[in-house]
Amino acid sequence: MNQMISNAQKETNMNLHDATRPHGPGPQELVPSRYALKIGEIDVMVISDGVLMLPGAMLAHNADPAVRAAWLKDMFLPPDAFDWALNVVVVRSGDQTILVDAGLGSDPNLHLPRAGQLSRRLDAAGIDLEAVTDVVLTHMHMDHIGGLLVDEVRERLRPDLRIHVAAAEVAFWKAPDFSRVSMPPGFPDALRATAKRFAKEYHNQLRTFEDEHEVAPGVVVTRTGGHTPGHSVVRLASGGDRLTFAGDAVFTVGFDHPDWHNGFEHDPEEAARVRVRLLQELAANGELLVATHMPFPSIGRVAVDGDHFRWVPAFWDY
Repeated sequence: MNQMISNAQKETNMNLHDATRPHGPGPQELVPSRYALKIGEIDVMVISDGVLMLPGAMLAHNADPAVRAAWLKDMFLPPDAFDWALNVVVVRSGDQTILVDAGLGSDPNLHLPRAGQLSRRLDAAGIDLEAVTDVVLTHMHMDHIGGLLVDEVRERLRPDLRIHVAAAEVAFWKAPDFSRVSMPPGFPDALRATAKRFAKEYHNQLRTFEDEHEVAPGVVVTRTGGHTPGHSVVRLASGGDRLTFAGDAVFTVGFDHPDWHNGFEHDPEEAARVRVRLLQELAANGELLVATHMPFPSIGRVAVDGDHFRWVPAFWDY
């Protein structure tokens, strides 16, 4: 499925789903948009939904602009706008195939044409939407749920699909508070409208939980709060291997500056506390980390670096 994985991994990962179709990357896909690995007996595939171009100030609206600009320069990033990766994960545990988050979908009013690639990239990976048994949502921002609102996706999903999301998240989006965010114009309205539409169209499939829920063997979703009241992370554990999909709890800048407030955080102080706790835990136990907006494929580990943290990307297993 992924030309960049070893022959041994190909043999074990080709069964990510028994009901797959033999697709290969199209001629336009010169760079792979998927990466597969094993967590014990659990198959995992990180898939890129594309990239979002957003203002540089979104990284840290509570930081001194000069300090923020210096960090961007040190990272060889443009000062005003940069590309945020947008990653989703497909997990196979037992007889369940689980999609973790669903990408952006389509909102032409926001001028984000390079995201919303989920459907065709699932096809390219040979993963049938009809075979997905569960969806786990880290939260209900539109770049995590919008892919499920695309017509060609919605019509292919099975009628008994289960969508797992924290009860606090569903409650929040009934009357969301945007008083502490710092988003570009148009985003709050788009986020409200998308969440409202999603809750209406999928209310029969929603399976809410309070603090923690085991979705499948070795696949546990845990509410963290912070970024949104119901923001959650997904922890995978099998055969001594561990991986956390952190959703929007961690961004690239959060290793050097975990106290910086991202513009999409509805409770910035709590989001920073969540980020620090999670990074401390991951640094202590050495488990793998994947996050929505870390550069694809975003697989790596966390190390402590003085008063800050350090991102250690995993070596790609060819």
